[in-house]
Amino acid sequence: MCGYTGFTNHIDNSNRVIEDMMDQIRHRGPDAAGRYVDADIALGHRRLSIIDITEQGDQPIYNEDRTKVLVFNGEIYNYQDIRKELLAAGHVFRTQTDSEVLIHGYEEYGPELLPRLRGMFSFVIWDTVKKELFGARDFFGIKPLYYATMGESFLFGSEIKSFLVHPHFKKELNETALENYLTFQYSPTEETFFKNVYKLPAAHYFTYANGKLTTRRYWEVKFDADNKPQLEDWVNEISDIFHNSVQAHKIADVEVGSFLSSGVDSSYVAAIADVDKTFTVGFGEDERYNEIGWAKNFS
Repeated sequence: MCGYTGFTNHIDNSNRVIEDMMDQIRHRGPDAAGRYVDADIALGHRRLSIIDITEQGDQPIYNEDRTKVLVFNGEIYNYQDIRKELLAAGHVFRTQTDSEVLIHGYEEYGPELLPRLRGMFSFVIWDTVKKELFGARDFFGIKPLYYATMGESFLFGSEIKSFLVHPHFKKELNETALENYLTFQYSPTEETFFKNVYKLPAAHYFTYANGKLTTRRYWEVKFDADNKPQLEDWVNEISDIFHNSVQAHKIADVEVGSFLSSGVDSSYVAAIADVDKTFTVGFGEDERYNEIGWAKNFS
């Protein structure tokens, strides 16, 4: 899963504060922890190792001259193709991670990198020369990214929970968000239950420099109906896309499993994935996690 947190503007005990903030999201990444702190920013990361599980894949990750620093949560399914392009352009990679593609890709393409990505992601990059923070969230908002301006600090991270231990954070209930939740059963706006804490919308990126935050949309859904193909053509195309998507999700340096809800969709995923282990969650008397071996029977 992984997770990150951070804040701009130097405070006297930045190293201790970022460590405390990282501890709040320890559950997101039990495998490794790392931080970057300078006079302008503090970044912290908790890692769950999936691709390049060696220490060299730990975050933060830097570009060649260490002028840019990355923390990232998610997975980039087409990173190998983008990596080839970047190597051809002269970039030097230190790891085999999908994470490193983001920082070199940002060097090469800037925000135009985002539409090239296939995956679920939330990340921030700190430019030590421009003193600029760049952050982005995936097309459908699968991975979270929250932010807040509190006092002289700009806070950001995978969970609001990490903000609570920052000395500038002020806990106030956002009654508007509460009203929306009670009406719609979710928060339909960028606001959260904490006043002045926001979620970056899906398919958006932000830049933060000189105390100014700017957000922009980089992608939106476009649908052009084509009624010419026959039903069988649509069925075959959907099947091909589905198989391709499942295979892309299996790229990992650790064992891959599948969750089963007993529905048709998850059963179909498990059958295509052909994994050794599948899992479902039951809430019986002992609320145990139950492992069941269905996937092989479906394949």
